[in-house]
Amino acid sequence: MTRILITGAAGMVGRALLDELQQGVIATDLARPDTLPEGVRFERMDVTTDDPGRVIAETRPDVIVHLASIVTPPKGTGRDFAHAVDVEGTRKVIDAAIACGVRRLVVTSSGAAYGYHADNPVPLFETDTLRGNPEFPYSDHKRKVEEMLAKARHDHPALEQVVLRVGTVLGAGSENQITALFHKPRLLAVQGSESPFVFIWTRDLARILARAATDGPPGVYNVAGDGAMGVTDLARALGKPVLRLPAWVLKTALGIARPLGLSRYGPEQVRFLQYRPVLANDALKSEFGYTPEKTSFETFDFWRKQAGL
Repeated sequence: MTRILITGAAGMVGRALLDELQQGVIATDLARPDTLPEGVRFERMDVTTDDPGRVIAETRPDVIVHLASIVTPPKGTGRDFAHAVDVEGTRKVIDAAIACGVRRLVVTSSGAAYGYHADNPVPLFETDTLRGNPEFPYSDHKRKVEEMLAKARHDHPALEQVVLRVGTVLGAGSENQITALFHKPRLLAVQGSESPFVFIWTRDLARILARAATDGPPGVYNVAGDGAMGVTDLARALGKPVLRLPAWVLKTALGIARPLGLSRYGPEQVRFLQYRPVLANDALKSEFGYTPEKTSFETFDFWRKQAGL
């Protein structure tokens, strides 16, 4: 039986993956998940410490699925904490995987690694350049993680890799800085931009991760449901109006609001709304061998109904 170690197993995606795999799994996180499928073993792991080297050496997994990441730093923390988890934590997992002879490493990257740029191709393919924005910690960190992974592929080809550049994940109970936008009385948009989103259903992502950890092919794959939803599509689905403002107005407002403590975001956040990466999922379907059950629209509609909107 293949021994699979999962980091970040107590998170939303980790819990969904545990339901898919169940047997031969070592679940790791800062705290034990509320429920564990029968046959799943738990080990506490803090990726910012020396835990990865110790736990991986003790458990000797064949496959590591690395999910531990920080999308939005908890209150009281900031960029340094996110970097310690996302970048240095991943470095420790990679080093331990190499040292312990792990056969395969599966890592959830993000479409954010491509960056938020006006000249991004639409859609983006896996061969397009990763240009994560330094002003966005999550985007910047995912780019740095992918650079480490690329170096490991070159220097240690015996360690197979599956790298998944994931779009916006939505499922029952999903709540984050992106879904917060959808709860507002009206949607905010930058004039002249549709701010397209690509979504992937939590259950689809869990099934993709399960395939990546077992019999799927190695490689780098964008992960998103078919299609994309712009702000007009989202507003129509939610039955809400859209407030469209010029980019300079939003930048000015955020430039005033953040120093006053009225917003956690600064003027750079306007790029996040203007130039969202749109991911092509052709390779996921044709090379990796998985077609998402739900399209971007169906994923959003499922979340909307679960959220009572």
